[in-house]
Amino acid sequence: MSQSSPVIDIVVPVLNEAHVLERSVHRLRTYLDTAVPYASRVVIADNGSTDGTAEVAADLAATLHGVELVRIPERGRGRALATVWSRSTATVVAYMDVDLSTDLDALMPLVAPLLSGHSDVAIGTRLRRDSRVVRGTKREALSRGYNTILRVALGARFSDAQCGFKAVRADVAQALLPYVEDTTWFFDTELLVLAERAGLRIAEVPVDWVDDPDSRVAIASTVRDDLRGVARMARGLTTGSLDLEPVRRAFGRSRPVMPIGIRVVRFGLVGALSTIAYAVLFLLAREVASAQVANLVALVITAIGNTALNRRFTFEVVGAGGLARHHLQGLVAFGCGWVLTASALLLTAGHGHTPLTEVGVLTIANVAATALRFLMLDRWVFADRQRGAVVPAPLRTDTLTAPADERSIA
Repeated sequence: MSQSSPVIDIVVPVLNEAHVLERSVHRLRTYLDTAVPYASRVVIADNGSTDGTAEVAADLAATLHGVELVRIPERGRGRALATVWSRSTATVVAYMDVDLSTDLDALMPLVAPLLSGHSDVAIGTRLRRDSRVVRGTKREALSRGYNTILRVALGARFSDAQCGFKAVRADVAQALLPYVEDTTWFFDTELLVLAERAGLRIAEVPVDWVDDPDSRVAIASTVRDDLRGVARMARGLTTGSLDLEPVRRAFGRSRPVMPIGIRVVRFGLVGALSTIAYAVLFLLAREVASAQVANLVALVITAIGNTALNRRFTFEVVGAGGLARHHLQGLVAFGCGWVLTASALLLTAGHGHTPLTEVGVLTIANVAATALRFLMLDRWVFADRQRGAVVPAPLRTDTLTAPADERSIA
């Protein structure tokens, strides 16, 4: 890439697109010259084409101003984007699919929040009510299903991870790219989840979008790889191995609060595991102790494990800060649950019930105790964590006030 510094770099990743590349790049370059008031550069990122795409791209770079070619031998859209974005000297880096399925009139609404400093990442979304989309039922269902999985598994708040129309402030992209592992189609999702978990602001722009009937995305393998990526990120976020604190500090952001629905789902998973553990421990303790003693022992052990799991998984609290207080308050919540289960156990006392009957009654009581426990953890134990706020980015005016000659392409 040349040393010229446009305000916007738009990457067009291509793989065997010789049949459409010339028409699309001419259309894009014409639009940029007539409708976008900032110096811009189109970067064709050819990653492993074998059909003459590189030759077409080289001719476009030689004959059209503001068009460059970068050749990446290995395939993978994510690899192509990461390669070009990491080298960019622009203020904002963006990309769009070569078929230009997204109406180009959405480009300025996409980059404007980034240039103003209002947002850090901007995405086109096909899943808002005011988006106008033409595509088949199968792809619509797959897209909505995938984004639902992201909301449940990763706590994502953005609506459309896969639309091929995104932009990022260059400094943000270069801070996040070292954390992105995927080099193919999951790259977009991973980048967005990382940005969100780092407390960065994501702007969404409803787009007009028409499905490309010549799309060559292998749906089955892409779905499989995406689900693997979701599982990998969920594991990293849960275990704490994916640490985004350096990015938060670099941009002055705090850890974002997990949505209440996701907290409930995760708490439910921990609660289900705890209930199973409680039942097993109660039956084991019941062999050598009375029902009340067995109940107390099982509850104490599972309460400690439950607080530890919820602290890390449900409320995403890491480090030793407040650890003792959290466990002490967790034991108070446990005490409230113990009162419920002990009262339930009294109902079975003296009536000749078997241990299995006692377990059934206690399980029902534990459901009520679990609901109470969530409220206490959410509103009391980890209340400070839930009141955390994302710090907005400082206003950036450098790109808006630069003299025209400084914003032009050399």
